[in-house]
Amino acid sequence: MGSEALARLTEERVDHRFRGLPPDADGLTVGELAAQRRNLFTGGFTTPVLALSAEHLEHNLRLMAEYTARHGLVFAPHGKTSMAPQLFARQIAHGAVGITLAVPHQMRVARAFGVERIFLANELVDPVALRWIAAELAADDDFKFICYVDSVRGVELMEAALADVPVPRRLDVVVELAAGEGARTGVRTEAEAARVADAVLGSRALRLAGVAGYEGEVPQATPERVRAWLGRLVSLAVEFDKAGRFAGLHEIVVSAGGSAWFDAVAEVFAQIPDLSAPVLKLLRSGAYVSHDDGHYRKLTPFTRIPEEGALEPAFRLWTQVVSRPSAEQAFANAGKRDAAYDLHLPFAQVVRRDGVERPATGIEVTGLSDQHAWLRTAPEADLEVGDWLGLGLSHPCTVFDKWQLIPVAEADGTVVDYIRTFF
Repeated sequence: MGSEALARLTEERVDHRFRGLPPDADGLTVGELAAQRRNLFTGGFTTPVLALSAEHLEHNLRLMAEYTARHGLVFAPHGKTSMAPQLFARQIAHGAVGITLAVPHQMRVARAFGVERIFLANELVDPVALRWIAAELAADDDFKFICYVDSVRGVELMEAALADVPVPRRLDVVVELAAGEGARTGVRTEAEAARVADAVLGSRALRLAGVAGYEGEVPQATPERVRAWLGRLVSLAVEFDKAGRFAGLHEIVVSAGGSAWFDAVAEVFAQIPDLSAPVLKLLRSGAYVSHDDGHYRKLTPFTRIPEEGALEPAFRLWTQVVSRPSAEQAFANAGKRDAAYDLHLPFAQVVRRDGVERPATGIEVTGLSDQHAWLRTAPEADLEVGDWLGLGLSHPCTVFDKWQLIPVAEADGTVVDYIRTFF
């Protein structure tokens, strides 16, 4: 990745744009503030403030690198989770071949920071974006790009958008197979997939590179249903290859993998037979980088395969108790603008008072207003106005997007880095 662009992030000035940071740090560069190694609890940070665990972050990066290598998978984690180029760089340093993304803006961010391989898990029919990506391919021989197609109409729109654009390399596309009727995007039948593939083969601007899909959309998902759908995806690749649709490729892409079923992906992809070219078994799971305390804690495949390790939740939102109107109720100063709430409310985990941290016994988050967390307190809860309350969060994809600059803190609270996001 582009080291100069990453280095420039450390030159950005700290000011009112970045929530939770020490007011007396205004005017410092991010690099200068990081060099001070301030403590999250005593260094002037204000609540609410979101922090990432330095240790858990590194653990998760290493664990998934080891897992994918052990199972012969090529890894392009989904960057829409964090939209943080510093984390992209660390993922690539831990063996990822590139970054998966969803929309044109995200691609522009990745390219601005030198990501050399992008997998767009979407059909791209915006003519402006198509012409931009064609220009990127023309300007950089090392840049590799793949996107979905799931309709003949989409192929026609892509072809039309690139009709008057010099294309030194055809755009690589993979036919997306839907996870079932009523699921998200993708062709619903193998016959429809073949029609789309043949439309690509008749295109001047596109090249058929493989097949892909997202098993997380399998209706009423069970391990058996997910494996069955993955088997369909593999069979589609085999049939395309037998029909000569992959002729001339130096590698055939077969891609799947969200954050809930990558164990099934590894299992089924291990059974892919030899094709006319080597198979790139591409996994795209992205939520692992921070993991969480709710949705993915429950769904992570590591609960099914504990012998392969365990991810660690890296987020904690620190908020402060600002009202204790009754023995059964309290309010903290973090709400919908600070915490994810689309899947679960935050989880009260620890209380911090006078430098001492203890479990948040008897404290439950029951609701969120814009800037308040509603807390139900049982008789055993020891909670006072002024206490800091550490909250666990669920669904990292809707946590990262609320914070532009996130402190990375070691276990003792020492802040060693700041992660910049671009949403």
